[in-house]
Amino acid sequence: MTTALQELNSAIALVAQEASRTLVQVRSGRRGVGAGTIWHADGLILTNAHVVGSRRLEVELPDGRAFPARVYAYDEARDLAALVIQASGLPTIPLGDSRSLKAGQWVVAIGHPWGRRGAVSSGVVIGVGDHWPATPFHGRELIAAALPLRPGNSGGPLLDVEGRLVGINAMITGPEIAYAVPVHVAKAFLRETVRV
Repeated sequence: MTTALQELNSAIALVAQEASRTLVQVRSGRRGVGAGTIWHADGLILTNAHVVGSRRLEVELPDGRAFPARVYAYDEARDLAALVIQASGLPTIPLGDSRSLKAGQWVVAIGHPWGRRGAVSSGVVIGVGDHWPATPFHGRELIAAALPLRPGNSGGPLLDVEGRLVGINAMITGPEIAYAVPVHVAKAFLRETVRV
């Protein structure tokens, strides 16, 4: 007999498997490794500004192909960057509604923690908004979730249980509290800078 926990387990595995098709590795120099999310089929990649740095960039797709990347748009305040690679026909991820997230809802993060490709972690939403008085993030619109992120997760997708992109993983405070830039903030950034 299938239990609710087994159904959740299967659903999370399926969400992660589908989303991993849109997860890229962003390399900046010899050591810098972060993640990115394919936003547009014609080679537009979304990641964090802190992943990009000022070094030469390379993006590796899930199929192993690697491309030089250039920074198309950059916003340090929102910690977002748009990269462009010379590729087309890339898989994209469906977009969710970050404004409708509620505390207690399940989310899934995918990235490359410590260089481990396509690693998955999951947890629940703590809250969404710009009121984080006990953190240096007060005034920034973020999603907080009780899940582990590590170096290499930055720039990867945060997904709802239907596999839709709700955020771009950005930072951690402590071992189990993660913050992501909401997808509606990312959409505004791209509208203003890339016009998509």
